[in-house]
Amino acid sequence: MLYWILYPLRESVSIFNLFGYITFRAAGATVTAMIIAFAAGPFVIRFLKKHQIGQTVRDDGPQSHLKKEGTPTMGGLLILLSVLIPVLLWGMLDNRYLLVVLISTIWMGLIGLLDDYLKVVRHCSKGLIGRYKLAGQFTIGIALGAWLCFSPVTPGGDAPDVRLMPSVRTVDLESSEDINITSTETTVPFFKDIRLDLGLFYIVFVALVLAGTANAVNLTDGLDGLATGVSLISILTFGLMAYLLGHVNFADYLQFSYLPGVGEVSIFAGAMAGACLGFLWFNAPPASVFMGDTGSLALGGAIGSMAVVTKNEFLLFLVGGIFVVEVFSVVLQVAWFKRTGKRIFRMAPIHHHFELSGWMESKVVVRFWIIAVILGLLGLTTLKIR
Repeated sequence: MLYWILYPLRESVSIFNLFGYITFRAAGATVTAMIIAFAAGPFVIRFLKKHQIGQTVRDDGPQSHLKKEGTPTMGGLLILLSVLIPVLLWGMLDNRYLLVVLISTIWMGLIGLLDDYLKVVRHCSKGLIGRYKLAGQFTIGIALGAWLCFSPVTPGGDAPDVRLMPSVRTVDLESSEDINITSTETTVPFFKDIRLDLGLFYIVFVALVLAGTANAVNLTDGLDGLATGVSLISILTFGLMAYLLGHVNFADYLQFSYLPGVGEVSIFAGAMAGACLGFLWFNAPPASVFMGDTGSLALGGAIGSMAVVTKNEFLLFLVGGIFVVEVFSVVLQVAWFKRTGKRIFRMAPIHHHFELSGWMESKVVVRFWIIAVILGLLGLTTLKIR
């Protein structure tokens, strides 16, 4: 919105030229999201307390969690609010990639909100039935996959940032050779010349990525600040990738397929990062509010869709390694217990295993954050090590 209002006035007021730079607008979105989260956080928490929207805790889990009973949940509403407003202010809403990640985040957040509502307000212990939840997730995944699959890739969307590297060859945006990845292709980490063209299966592939990532983040949300911090790192990683791959000269320098317009996703990444930081202020141990499925599914939708639009879906296994381990710990635990009647871990997901092994909750969270940072950095290296 601000881009369309203020950028055309740059010839009269030179400072408005800043609104043409993605980096400036991403920073603005980040700060705006943080301010909204800090300002709205106390009101959201009071509202949740007033309506007795509190967390229920399993009595078979770590005993230290019993004191969390009644802590306000559905705090993901704060994340959604803190993301939506900055994106509307600082983003270019005619950019299809920005719309994909924004719609994915909001849709997944609404599914989580319905699940939280049924569990906490209507006291339905199972919340939204699993098959209905998956149906909602696959519906948005298939719809967005079809949109990406059948929408042509067109040049544009770089604004003045394209001139930041004059020493690098300027790529002809109208040349089809410079846009050398099709809508149904995806890249393979560490390999420059290997790309998989999935054809129409790409639509189903997108749905699997979105649903899988959303549910993986949901499983990770079990300790104060854990899912928020790990998600923040993944979002920043894919946000930086979006900026680099949507910038014609950086993409050319990295010898990576240029993705016209995808740099606008970094505006969303900035807003989401600011929202996560603001939410973490209230979610840090001991948490004053939990994000609930509203937040965890929204974060998963954001991360999954960012991986999709940057053509780095398989990189989720590396960058989101914490989420992958959490999911596999549950799968292994269930499969092994059904087969032998015994457990591999003290409790799944695996973060509870470490708690029951004697680690303090804060130690588990910080160590998982550290691992997530390492994985994020490794993910960024794949842009050059190919």
